[in-house]
Amino acid sequence: MTTDTTDAAGRDRVLGRFRDRLDDFDVSHTTVDPDGVSDAVEAVLEPPAIGVDLPEGRGELPPGVTTVWSPADLRGAATGVTPASLGIADYGSLVLPTTADGVEPVSLFADRHVAVVAEDDVVGGMASALARLGDRFRADRGSAIVATGPSATADMGALVQGAHGPKAVHAIIVRS
Repeated sequence: MTTDTTDAAGRDRVLGRFRDRLDDFDVSHTTVDPDGVSDAVEAVLEPPAIGVDLPEGRGELPPGVTTVWSPADLRGAATGVTPASLGIADYGSLVLPTTADGVEPVSLFADRHVAVVAEDDVVGGMASALARLGDRFRADRGSAIVATGPSATADMGALVQGAHGPKAVHAIIVRS
């Protein structure tokens, strides 16, 4: 298991492990500076696209991503773009926040999910992720989705991707 560390070499190991595990689960990824997020999202989205505004410092969404959407927009979206609260290196997982207004379907309904995560929010393992999220969850009774790769099921025999969620996932890792 990857351990978290604050020195540069340790951070590079955690980020390298995260990228390797994303590759293991067929999650494509791009690393950009905050000012490159819009172009990176634009490069991988398929229209129509809906999204959730990104936290400050994590870049901007391109104009082609609708952030005020209806249930009909959600059903018709080919791409959903969301921030990720954390990346978990050991599992190649993205932690997607749930909200009172219910934005989590943006990451689940479209065939393509694009998640934007800050390098500083990539942790080594699950213990570190829970340590980061625990106080917040206890305070506001929050929750999150831990997503690892595209949706897949083998309930009916052969492995099928996209049966219960996105068929493709792309992570945009934002340099801090």
